Amino acid sequence: MNFISYTSALLIALLTFGTFESPKPKKKKGNTLEIVKTWELPDALEEVSGIAWVSDAKIAAVEDEDGLIYIYDLAKNKIDKTIEFADDGDYEGIAVTGEDAYVMRSDGLLFEIQNYATAQPVTKTYQSAMSHKNNVETLSYDAKNQRLLTAPKDLDPNDEDIKGIYAFDLKQHLMLPDLVARIDMKDKAFKKFEKNKAYRTFRPSDLAIHPKTGEIYMLEGVNPKLIILDRTYAIKKVYELDKDDFAQPEGITFSPDGTLFISNEAHGGTANIHQVELD
Repeated sequence: MNFISYTSALLIALLTFGTFESPKPKKKKGNTLEIVKTWELPDALEEVSGIAWVSDAKIAAVEDEDGLIYIYDLAKNKIDKTIEFADDGDYEGIAVTGEDAYVMRSDGLLFEIQNYATAQPVTKTYQSAMSHKNNVETLSYDAKNQRLLTAPKDLDPNDEDIKGIYAFDLKQHLMLPDLVARIDMKDKAFKKFEKNKAYRTFRPSDLAIHPKTGEIYMLEGVNPKLIILDRTYAIKKVYELDKDDFAQPEGITFSPDGTLFISNEAHGGTANIHQVELD
């Protein structure tokens, strides 16, 4: 083969292989989703357990060992800032309400970090109505109602056959007694996931409110799935998540325009954040 022919063949090969950078999503029966983009996270976020949108392509994250908030810059693909708010602990959920951030510990202790992005943030704590028996991993800001929403991963404080969504009032700084929603573990949508112990049928790892529709999106990390509750809190859709792509989904958030992001713990691989589109 002469030099010109070899060069031409090499160029064609490079152009051909270059078209396969992003494989097409696998289409499955039922509800489907597409991973639009992925950010691989540094080792510091190997155990990423909760995420919340901040602004300008930045996401706040916590991981379940250190009392730190990480500000991750999606545009620069790196941690932009680290904020210490407490000693080591099992931190699972995070919500941002403007100048303040809130972090949920798995035993139900809620941390308020006032002016979290400044040089001198102030941390306060509030005990919710849940404890280590409930194993709390979820937290989301409900801007419309000026409250935080959370749900137990394991036993519900009131009924083992449901998972309740509870509200923490940001003005009174207390958890309200009335449930926001009751998710029946015997709902027909959970039929194929039923466990002998009802509370294990669905074990929420995080939740977020869609900024446009008001619907609630809830993740499970143990048996990866995503459920959507409509505005009446009925189960609208259930997405089974492929473990090859969602090794352990523990965090979920939306940008203001409704773009969906899901974070995964490393679970033997590399922790990441996926930008996701649903059917």
